[in-house]
Amino acid sequence: MLRFDKRRRNLEQDDYTFELQDVKEPNLYRDMFSYGQVPKIPFNYRLSPMDPPEDIWITDTTFRDGQQSRPPFTVKQIVDLYDLLHQLGGKQGLIRQCEFFLYTDKDKEAVVKCLERGYKYPEVTGWIRANKKDFKLAKEMGLKETGILTSASDYHIFLKLGKTRRQAMEDYLDIVRSALEVGIIPRCHFEDITRADFYGFVVPFAQELMKLSEESKIPIKIRCCDTMGYGVGYPGAMLPRSVAGIVYGLSHFAKVPPENLEWHGHNDFYRAASNATTAWLYGCSGANGTLLGIGERTGNTPVEALVIEYMSLRGDDSIDTTLITDIANYFRKEIGHHIPPNQPLVGSHFNVTMAGVHLDGLLKNEEIYNIFDTRKLLKIPPGVAVNDKSGVAGILHWIKVNLDVPKGDLTKSHPGIAKIKDWVVEQYAKGRVTTISDEEMMEQTRKHLPELFELPQEAVESLETA
Repeated sequence: MLRFDKRRRNLEQDDYTFELQDVKEPNLYRDMFSYGQVPKIPFNYRLSPMDPPEDIWITDTTFRDGQQSRPPFTVKQIVDLYDLLHQLGGKQGLIRQCEFFLYTDKDKEAVVKCLERGYKYPEVTGWIRANKKDFKLAKEMGLKETGILTSASDYHIFLKLGKTRRQAMEDYLDIVRSALEVGIIPRCHFEDITRADFYGFVVPFAQELMKLSEESKIPIKIRCCDTMGYGVGYPGAMLPRSVAGIVYGLSHFAKVPPENLEWHGHNDFYRAASNATTAWLYGCSGANGTLLGIGERTGNTPVEALVIEYMSLRGDDSIDTTLITDIANYFRKEIGHHIPPNQPLVGSHFNVTMAGVHLDGLLKNEEIYNIFDTRKLLKIPPGVAVNDKSGVAGILHWIKVNLDVPKGDLTKSHPGIAKIKDWVVEQYAKGRVTTISDEEMMEQTRKHLPELFELPQEAVESLETA
């Protein structure tokens, strides 16, 4: 049948019916995933229409997927990070939900304490095994929604579960019915969707879920899990690797509402952030991530990256991005987590430059070599690490940033800066390979520019009076 789509103002085919293809042998897409070779990215040039939802948001899995990659957080650390997520997401709830384990006493205590905060956002949700008994646990904890593992690829259905597609789908639907019976919103995690038979399993399964949702009047959510990071955002890429194709297909063929679609990506091929953004652009409201991108293997989409992407896409400047730095500092100081120095937005050297020619431009105008006003948006001024490539420009910039020297009060021609440069050059001539530390730079600055450390006369008089 045809229907007129009021939003797109076109006639469209209304009913798409896809039958489950209950194959005898698993389809492992060996032409793409030969295992002994780098995975291939084929194209069929079919373009999905870009169709961003009216509302997009972020969901968090730091306390579930993120925690699988590291020593468990303490209850206090979970609650503290949950508070920071609440603040970062703002009143509008940009960070819509947080996902929690429910199994250990510590998991349960953390859930209770976070619920006691009474925040509307992020909503506390659970993650359980595809086990009917676990729904009772989620219900007892007072949760309205929980994730359920519903693996989608034949790698999982045949090779891990030892089932046929039909057996797997019937088991999944049975579990979902159990959730609906107790009034819990099920969030079905389509694990390994980027290696799944999209029209032979994913769409037929999603269509059955939408039927159950219509019958029960309870939303059923679908999380598209790019478990191995195989998803690609290139226009015209083939399924099952096409992020646009997956999101469009679930929306258009299975009629999954955008607010019930969520993308969960991993960073095995450096695509986690761009794939999440692609999912937003093609009709998925939710993008799932973790703080600092922690998670199994190469990690998840970083929540802080999603915050910046959201602001870039929607022009929303109401988010307090300085909280990103507060979160990074909490991980460093309270948790003892090592953040790679060059990690975007949160690494200690993410806006630090070393090349002299770059530093010369930075001195003239910091916009030339700084991504945005990091001093304003992240509480971190553009920095410099001094080495044999820094030259007098690098030394001057280090002094100005670290000693807060007013613009114009110190220039590259100062003889003290030349002496520090000579000292730096001598260090590397002797075979040094590391950068000059801040402590060493401070010592050299005190030696060759002592006037920068002398108190003004009024300050001296103030101290004497006191």
